[in-house]
Amino acid sequence: MLDDFNLREGGGFARLRTPEKIQRFLDEGLGYNQEKQGPTCYSPRRVLRCRMAHCMEGALFGAAALRAQGFPPLLVDLEAVRDDDHVLAVFQQRGHWGAIAKSNYAGLRFREPVYRTLRELVMSYFEHYFNLGGEKTLRTYSRPVNLARFDHLGWMIAEEDVWFIPHYLERIRHTPLLPPEVVRRLNRVDPRLMAAGRVGRVE
Repeated sequence: MLDDFNLREGGGFARLRTPEKIQRFLDEGLGYNQEKQGPTCYSPRRVLRCRMAHCMEGALFGAAALRAQGFPPLLVDLEAVRDDDHVLAVFQQRGHWGAIAKSNYAGLRFREPVYRTLRELVMSYFEHYFNLGGEKTLRTYSRPVNLARFDHLGWMIAEEDVWFIPHYLERIRHTPLLPPEVVRRLNRVDPRLMAAGRVGRVE
């Protein structure tokens, strides 16, 4: 599907030669899509054109950019209570998991590929995943979904919103992170961590 991008668009991917460079582009090269005209789910092509993305769109772009480097385009969905879900573009290097993500919260973005299991990677987001009430809200995660299954729908280059991907992520099985007795004993987020997580937040 990379062949379907035009020369200018393909050049944009060519400059993003490492996962770290993809994350830097998500953080510094794209604005945060606040969906002021209504909900959107842009394809990577539209993200490149509009130069903005929210969490889902950033994960799709990250997966497409990783694919250009030879990685499979994998997404993992994180589910929360009383909070928004979060989506990661994940990859493996030397047998360890890392992640790329677009977020309005500083602690929910890049992870170095140092995690031995997917659960370890997901748990690294736990303390940073909170709502404005100070609750730690992350509860479940999906298996990695290879977006190649949607190639026939043109997910990388579609001009229409690609809602079929988040709808699929919502339907698949998610694995709980914590037993109920642990959830009941969770503390509130430290105010300093909350302040740090909101650095650079687009209100």
